[in-house]
Amino acid sequence: MPRPTDTIVQELADAARASGRLGIDTEFVGEGRYRPLLCLAQVAVDTPSGGVRIELLDPIEDEFDPTPLAEVLADPEVEIVLHAARQDVALLKRTWSTDVRNVFDTQVAAGFAGLRAQMGYDALLREVLRVKLQKSASFTRWEQRPLSEEQRRYAAEDVQHLLQLAVALQNRLVDLGRLDWAIEECRPLEDVRDSREPTDLFPRLPRVDRLDPGQRAVAFSLLVWREETAAQVDRPPSTVLQDQTLVELAKRRPTSRDRLKQIRGLSEATLHRRGDSLLEAIARGREAEPIPVTIERPPRTDPADPALVVLAETLVRTRAEEEHLAYELLASRSDLQRIITSWRDGREDDGIRTLQGWRGQLVGGDVLDLLEGRASLRVADGRVAVDR
Repeated sequence: MPRPTDTIVQELADAARASGRLGIDTEFVGEGRYRPLLCLAQVAVDTPSGGVRIELLDPIEDEFDPTPLAEVLADPEVEIVLHAARQDVALLKRTWSTDVRNVFDTQVAAGFAGLRAQMGYDALLREVLRVKLQKSASFTRWEQRPLSEEQRRYAAEDVQHLLQLAVALQNRLVDLGRLDWAIEECRPLEDVRDSREPTDLFPRLPRVDRLDPGQRAVAFSLLVWREETAAQVDRPPSTVLQDQTLVELAKRRPTSRDRLKQIRGLSEATLHRRGDSLLEAIARGREAEPIPVTIERPPRTDPADPALVVLAETLVRTRAEEEHLAYELLASRSDLQRIITSWRDGREDDGIRTLQGWRGQLVGGDVLDLLEGRASLRVADGRVAVDR
């Protein structure tokens, strides 16, 4: 006999496939843990009568198999609607062992619909649907059970109007001819994750590039040890070993407990509980292949670059204002500096987002024309205008 929650999960999955979309949000706790703990998944699906069915799935209190919904999340034929989706997508991917495809992020969409970038869900509902939420339980302990009625009401509100909001934004975007832009901008959300790979974390260690290759091998071994230990005890890695202490251990490479005691930042409790395993990690690093320092030459700059960045930024802001787009969607100062550097060097940089896709069509070509002298800026009636 299937458990009641399993039946609900299957019904939600069936409804999502029938309508072609599913709204979802999560409540989680990240403080004091190695990685965030999923505490609640709020799901909204369309009903045949034109309404919305909302269910709160509780992985802490109820045991259920998320597979039917996980398969829906990974189905590119079903639109997955979220708001500020990055953390939710990463958490669901890890917790439910799935991919998340065909994401429509209402926060991203708002920026293309003439609204502010990074607009909060409450503000967006008020602006688009004239709906005001109560939102009285935002700072509660979501991992504690039982949940109060206030918490459950708060959680349900997060998806109650989500599908309706998505439709309203999509209608606006169709009228503006920008729905494809928003969908393109949401696509990278499919690749987000919250895994902590040592190879990704290693370059971020403070002053790790100042260590010699042998010391760097020890630092990497210690980093792997710290991640494994933190995962086992479900605590933030910094509570196991601080970055600065890790690098100092790699620099000195102590071989005994007495030498460990000389390292600043190692508490007596850490020495007592983990001294031996620390020494073993250091020993493994000593025996490992040295890790050479890869020196990346900074891009060539010119004294004229800051002025060119300001000019390019002015052009981008002008275009954003003309198109009623959030400026942040188009370019950052680092994007513009990369454009200027590659232009000055006479090379193409395929990694600059402002020159790709819809951004390239809307403003990227104008920035290059400005640098080449084919476009200019002038002030007319107190506003900036672009001349060609």
